[in-house]
Amino acid sequence: MKYISAIIFAIAIVIAAWFLGESYVSRANPDGVISVTGSGSENFTSDLIVWEGRFSRMSPNLEEAYNNLNSDKETVRTYLIEKGIKEDNIVFNSVQTSEQRENQYQNGNYVGSIFQGYQLTQNVKIESADVELVEEVSREITELLNKGVQFNSTPPRYYYTKLADLKIEMISKATEDARLRAEKIAENSGGSLGELKNANMGVFQITGQNSGEDYSWSGAYNTGDKKKTASITMRLNYEID
Repeated sequence: MKYISAIIFAIAIVIAAWFLGESYVSRANPDGVISVTGSGSENFTSDLIVWEGRFSRMSPNLEEAYNNLNSDKETVRTYLIEKGIKEDNIVFNSVQTSEQRENQYQNGNYVGSIFQGYQLTQNVKIESADVELVEEVSREITELLNKGVQFNSTPPRYYYTKLADLKIEMISKATEDARLRAEKIAENSGGSLGELKNANMGVFQITGQNSGEDYSWSGAYNTGDKKKTASITMRLNYEID
């Protein structure tokens, strides 16, 4: 019985030594992994423009101020339509009303305020696929001053309606770029590229073409330039055979 126990104990020691040896070999020779980053970029021209402006009227009489503002609204609408902008692309927001008061002081101390009148303001937004037309109108909008309308506009914003398709195309380009880099590195190291372990997409950026605009960790999204550049990165991890 003691002889059998000794044999079992010896076998256990051999098996344990074998497992420890295999573990050491595995740690000493880990599977090779290579990490590469590929990039893809694409230039494109915006196909949607959004342009906004506002006009206002002021009067001590609220009804008079509203009637004057409503007259300006029709002047703005007619002007835009005559310039070629479709009426469906013109959106007037609700009227904003505020009391205008002038502060009064005596010996440097505030003593109250005097009512000056009602300030009524209305915003208008034009959204159109006819980018060139709206651009031209936005540059000529000061003509409304000659019609008695106090119109103030903001710079146009530019968008691209096929951005989702563009993003997919760029991911494909960045992935292919990363794969080619990985193949070259594997070849130079005397190995061959194995299976893809994982892939991670980097930040998607849209900047103005030739603008020198800085990238952002959270992703830049330029709306101020009609012509833009989109870019993206892909990080891939491959096994090395």
